[in-house]
Amino acid sequence: MINITLPDGSVKQFEAGTTPMDVAKSISEGLARNIISASFNEETVETSTPLKVDGSLVLYSFRDDEGKKAFWHSSAHILAQALEELYPGVKLTIGPAIDNGFYYDVDFGAISISEHDLKKIEDKMMEIARGKHEFSIRESSKAEALNYYKKEGNEYKVELIENLEDGTITFCDHDTFTDLCRGGHIPNTGIVKAIKLMSIAGAYWRGDENNKQLTRIYGVSFPKQKDLKEYLELLEQAKQRDHRKLGKELELFTFSQKVGQGLPLWLPKGAALRERLENFLKNAQKKAGYEMVVSPHIAQKELYVTSGHFAKYGEDSFQVINTPNEGEEFMLKPMNCPHHCEIYNYKPWSYKDLPKRFAEFGTVYRYEQSGELHGLTRVRGFTQDDAHIFCTPDQLDSEFKKVIDLVLYVFGSLGFENFTTQVSVRDLSKPEKYIGDLDTWDKAENAILNAVKDKGLDYIVETGEAAFYGPKLDFMVKDALGRSWQLGTIQVDYNLPERFDLTYKGSDNELHRPVMIHRAPFGSMERFVAILLEHTGGNFPLWLMPEQVAILSLSEKYEKYSEKVLTLLENDEIRALVDNRNETIGKKIRESEMNKLPYMLIVGEQEAKDGTVSVRKHSEGDLGTMTVQEFSSMLQEEVRKDIKEFNV
Repeated sequence: MINITLPDGSVKQFEAGTTPMDVAKSISEGLARNIISASFNEETVETSTPLKVDGSLVLYSFRDDEGKKAFWHSSAHILAQALEELYPGVKLTIGPAIDNGFYYDVDFGAISISEHDLKKIEDKMMEIARGKHEFSIRESSKAEALNYYKKEGNEYKVELIENLEDGTITFCDHDTFTDLCRGGHIPNTGIVKAIKLMSIAGAYWRGDENNKQLTRIYGVSFPKQKDLKEYLELLEQAKQRDHRKLGKELELFTFSQKVGQGLPLWLPKGAALRERLENFLKNAQKKAGYEMVVSPHIAQKELYVTSGHFAKYGEDSFQVINTPNEGEEFMLKPMNCPHHCEIYNYKPWSYKDLPKRFAEFGTVYRYEQSGELHGLTRVRGFTQDDAHIFCTPDQLDSEFKKVIDLVLYVFGSLGFENFTTQVSVRDLSKPEKYIGDLDTWDKAENAILNAVKDKGLDYIVETGEAAFYGPKLDFMVKDALGRSWQLGTIQVDYNLPERFDLTYKGSDNELHRPVMIHRAPFGSMERFVAILLEHTGGNFPLWLMPEQVAILSLSEKYEKYSEKVLTLLENDEIRALVDNRNETIGKKIRESEMNKLPYMLIVGEQEAKDGTVSVRKHSEGDLGTMTVQEFSSMLQEEVRKDIKEFNV
């Protein structure tokens, strides 16, 4: 008999050789019908895998991320089989699950396919799925695996196998199809009820542009046709909310080939939006004891060699800049933290001076491949709302929790209410990825875990996702369309203070190392604005809108009164504009709606006579007539509800 521990902590006994599906059936038939994947002792297994030792078992349905991963990975196998049957001689490479579906990279040789072929491939996939073929994992020796793919003439699979250790190689079989695979599948193909192939793209083998370009086919699949329909509707909504589309319509930002790819140009309305976001955070930071600093856009290469960034990210940075002086090497700034270490180093500090909190809206530059650039979410130059806190070890817990409070304040004021947190820790099996000793890493990871527990945050632990110098707490936010984004990060770092020889004099009159906290509630201004645009559909919180009110005159006769209303609103710090064009009021209202202006004030003969305005609200319509002061008070109260004062 073996002991199986379930997620609720209960322990059940089963005969050795019991499968995860057997365990599910012992709990309930309803559960068994929904289980499509499992993990045993934190390793992915099939629902048919015999369990032979004591361990912890987690069962997954399609609702779980791990369940989706198995579902979409299995669908990639179905796609691969369909391609082999439709296009004999193609060479398969890899086909993983991704966040929203799956893809397969294929060498089609001389065969040419296009978007028009996707429907034919979908139909073949559904034909295979309806066969209810079971997925089965089998082990293979390295020699057998190499021999199989050498006979097939698939040099891609041969290359993959050559990098694997003998005894770790497995194949997955279903129907007449077999593929090199490490596992993680649904029970059978029949569970896949709906498939949509989304697009075709080019992709270099193993992401190296020096290798051959393959054809990548993206797809998504679901256990119900209804799920696919809802997903496609959501995609259409996302298309309408695309920040690139809204940014152009609302005149927030643009790009220029002459300036360069991935380097956004902020237009007046976008610059004003950014300024309000910056001022919002600056005010909160001031209350929390931060001091603003400014650092240059370039620095000597040696600075980033000292910090470790050059060794870790040198290839992803812009190349070294040589000056007219021989041997002088500078780089465009990829990170703000080394600069802030040197700011801390400008004078000696006592424990009585700490914590020191240095904040900066610092623009950094990182080289992204042109194919990876995407609007404001992936750019080559971006501004981080960066800050670095230098504190004593005793202050670490309270300082870390204060940063959590600041991040939660930012999210609450901007309407991000659905989020989880991720504690990103090191991978102990890959020590070469990190700098520093085990003791300081243990302290840093425990500090984060204790803080999130004390704050009652909903969190998960992700192994291997830490920064090279320390663990971090990432905030994963779900937007209005249910998509998950990483916004805001807090990191604990014992290593950069060591590398930069940062010290403070303790109460014992000896020199000690401070602990460094890296934090950025927005992450980057560019990415944050992009996500906020898509989350709100351009309907920002009232306090953030570039223009809050449009004053629409019924005719040019009321221009003088319109200007008077504008002055009264501006005196109350309300952002407004006057539309006195010789156009119909219907057209003015439609255009104001399209531009997502929160309020419209219509003024004509009666309003000018009575000193009132007729109020319309975006997407809601007529709110009736009121005095300018009544409207102003209503607007100010709405802003106060949107954004509360940050309580330190």
